[in-house]
Amino acid sequence: MTALVLALTAVGLVFAVLAWVPKSEGATLEIVLSGIMLACGVAVGLVLLSGDGVASWPERWWNVLLLLAGGLAVTGGGPLTTSVLALVDRGNTRAQSTQKAGEVLRGGALIGSLERGAIFAALVAGWPEGLAIVLAIKGLARYPELRSPDQPASVTPQAVAERFIIGSFTSVLWAVTCAGFLLSH
Repeated sequence: MTALVLALTAVGLVFAVLAWVPKSEGATLEIVLSGIMLACGVAVGLVLLSGDGVASWPERWWNVLLLLAGGLAVTGGGPLTTSVLALVDRGNTRAQSTQKAGEVLRGGALIGSLERGAIFAALVAGWPEGLAIVLAIKGLARYPELRSPDQPASVTPQAVAERFIIGSFTSVLWAVTCAGFLLSH
């Protein structure tokens, strides 16, 4: 079981990294890569739920899973979030959707990666209050941009807020899921 969980997590991490590479084929390949990554995550969760979780694992294997799941939380959330936003943008490629997001809310990919890393670390460390702090900091830092009248003419304030909420929820849920792998007992 340990080897299966580690292998599935590693495969998910590989597909997460591959999903970051820009592709010219359009949104389909990006969504497929994100889907495979998500399927690996679901499989890991099912395997852990069907057994005794990670509670009985030797420390060295738990540490390997900690690194793999942390990497998956940080890298996997970006492609998953941009794939969800591409679906929301109705047919745009992930690259077009990401470009649009960059025009509206700059630095989203970096902020999202830091957010997922902080949420993963807080939950694995047994400090769930950290999730509220991370979200509060992000919301307060983004508030001026969410209410700014200086957005491109094609973007309404409601669209900016919608992208922020959808992106944040997708990103946070992914980080929480990856932390949940380690917390399953």
